[in-house]
Amino acid sequence: MRKFLAILMTLSIVAAMSACGGSPAPASPAPAPTPSSDAGSPAPAPTPEPATTDIGKSLVLYSSMTENDLNGLIETFNEMYPDCEVEVVNGSAGELTARITAEAGNPQGDIMWGALSNSDGDTHKDIFEHWLSDYEADIIPTYQSNNGFYNLDHLSTCVFCVNTDLEKELGIEIKGYADLLDPKLNGKIVFSDPNSSSAAWNNVCNIMSVYGNDSDEAWNFIEGLMKNKLTISTSSSVCFKSVETGEYAVGLTYEDGVAPLLKSGATNVRMVYPEEGTSASAFGCAVIKGAPHPEAAKAMVNLLMSAEGQDAIGSKLGTLRMTNSKATFETPYLPKTADVKWVDRDVEWCTENKAAVLEKWNTLWASING
Repeated sequence: MRKFLAILMTLSIVAAMSACGGSPAPASPAPAPTPSSDAGSPAPAPTPEPATTDIGKSLVLYSSMTENDLNGLIETFNEMYPDCEVEVVNGSAGELTARITAEAGNPQGDIMWGALSNSDGDTHKDIFEHWLSDYEADIIPTYQSNNGFYNLDHLSTCVFCVNTDLEKELGIEIKGYADLLDPKLNGKIVFSDPNSSSAAWNNVCNIMSVYGNDSDEAWNFIEGLMKNKLTISTSSSVCFKSVETGEYAVGLTYEDGVAPLLKSGATNVRMVYPEEGTSASAFGCAVIKGAPHPEAAKAMVNLLMSAEGQDAIGSKLGTLRMTNSKATFETPYLPKTADVKWVDRDVEWCTENKAAVLEKWNTLWASING
């Protein structure tokens, strides 16, 4: 097994390969996820045919995705492109986009996967190639690219990660947002920083979707959460990892953070979809402008966006909801769409008002925490 190149945060294992393509389309608000992610008996993961196209020998992947996700992607990519070595640089949304911006004069990375959300709008228009995969027309219309350079391959649904041991010890049952204001959870809730974490911003958008965009009800809830000694972590992964270890009772997080814990056999955590409702951001990948290995980068994007690639990756992982309408894989680690209460998200509002919402969040945080 080859080693990942570790930079920025922590890194782990493995090595691999790359793929190619091009075409555009629009987007809009985000309701429920794709039917291909409905739970069921896992089917054997399909194996893509080896590609005949020569895409080169190297690919540098910048990613905020989990090790579980990266292993699944690289293994599938390796089946198609066994001669292309993949190096991974792992980090948060803020870290990676800052790095790409700093390297603009001499790009070191080829593709970024994860932490790129449809609620970003054109924020990063200067650092990514305005190029879409060959499979854009197959993507569920709601999750087609809304900026012409994000290829939205998977959904990130807002959930809570709950430590069942601590929940029992505290004598509470966590079902939704209202329960997070219980004084028994004072200092026992963890969240990442919405100023730098796409996962945290995703959760802020869901709070707005549940209570009303910029409504008094939404901000009253956020204020109550902060006053219950909400902890802000440095990384989105802390919001599920530290809950599993018992450092916190609840983490506001996303499906793909909690589902791998369940897949690995964790018995002291459960994934809670807030009873008030949940929604999803569409996340994806983009080719870095001036990428040193553009053909390899486009090849990987095409793999991530194709039905064949999503079936293979989705079946291997069992923890991601994908966006290609032709993907058919099933997973036992996520609940059926019909079993979750969904609320519509106004992606356009979230995009246009992100700066104002974060400014209000920061002012409120400072007033409560000094």
